[in-house]
Amino acid sequence: MVILIWQPLSWASPVAEGVTPRAQAWADTMAGHYGGYLVRAHSGDLPRPGPGPIVRRELREQRERVMLRPGAAFAEGAGNRAIAEEPDEERTCFERDRDRIVHSTAFRRLAGKTQVVVYPTDHQRTRLTHALEVAQVATSIARGVGVNVTLAEAIALGHDCGHGPGGHASEDAFDTFIPEGYDHGPWGADVVLQSLNLCAETLDGIRNHSWSRPAPLTVEGHIVSWADRIAYCAHDLEDAIHAGVVALDDLPEEIVEVCGRTRREQLNTFVRAVVDAVEEHGEIGMPPQQAGALATLRAFNYEHIYVRPASLAQSRAVIEVLRALVEYYSDQPALIPDSRELPAQSEAATRAAVTYVAGMTDRYAFEMAVRHLDWPPERLPRGIGRDI
Repeated sequence: MVILIWQPLSWASPVAEGVTPRAQAWADTMAGHYGGYLVRAHSGDLPRPGPGPIVRRELREQRERVMLRPGAAFAEGAGNRAIAEEPDEERTCFERDRDRIVHSTAFRRLAGKTQVVVYPTDHQRTRLTHALEVAQVATSIARGVGVNVTLAEAIALGHDCGHGPGGHASEDAFDTFIPEGYDHGPWGADVVLQSLNLCAETLDGIRNHSWSRPAPLTVEGHIVSWADRIAYCAHDLEDAIHAGVVALDDLPEEIVEVCGRTRREQLNTFVRAVVDAVEEHGEIGMPPQQAGALATLRAFNYEHIYVRPASLAQSRAVIEVLRALVEYYSDQPALIPDSRELPAQSEAATRAAVTYVAGMTDRYAFEMAVRHLDWPPERLPRGIGRDI
């Protein structure tokens, strides 16, 4: 029998000319710290996990059955997927969904897509930061209620992947070309994320998170529906205050008396309200007092933020430029990746054009309009802030 003894490679190198001491110190950690039987990230006396089982998928599934409410969605093997898969040794089916969404191109592109305003400043929300905040609210509620936190997180992270550039105005732009209408929930579940082969429960929650859609099939899906509204009502107001669109003192007293003026107070109030509703009534919902405050807050945002003249002008500009882009690519489908064989102006070419343009970030879409359509820059959507 041959026993192989591993010898750590030495990546440390002499200080190169022009390399700072900090850069050299970083380079010297290339191989980690060898301690006889393990390579460690740090040297010295390190904390240890201590005795206990390795919590692989099957054990976590067993714990769900013991710890979660009877009405929760339970992870089972590889999950209910359109294309059957083998179970993962380490992750539950919903954990795999969450990871696939986080690593997807569609999720990353949310960083360049409008939440309320195009060209957001450093502190204004994008679709990506919105999704992260919805996930935080959803997991807080799911954890407090005792249902599947991971499924709620996966739905929340993926719920807006079907949004096009320019915010909700993109849905109005694309409606013209899609016979069944363009709705970012179904489009995200059935088109954008289709290749990820997500579980039926995750896709259902994404497809039906909007209140105008059919009810989600899972408790976790209902939680995300509430979390989405709670998050955007609070953070859209905060962004508008920071941009000088509204003032903190403009908020009606009937809102302030119930949930406070700040985002922190509002989130705390609304999350607790949903959790308390489950404790008292066994359903996902919100008591009338807090639900009324949330509705009044949403109405305030609608009037003072979403349909103010500058916002409506932004929406009109978004619709105009996106429709022109879809028509351009529908007429020249060879310019659309993987659509070279489609007949120009066919239904398939138009759907491919919508799919392509909807996947663009704000900046890329507007750059393509200037490059290919000679779109006048002054007709592009404008950001909204103190200077506008």
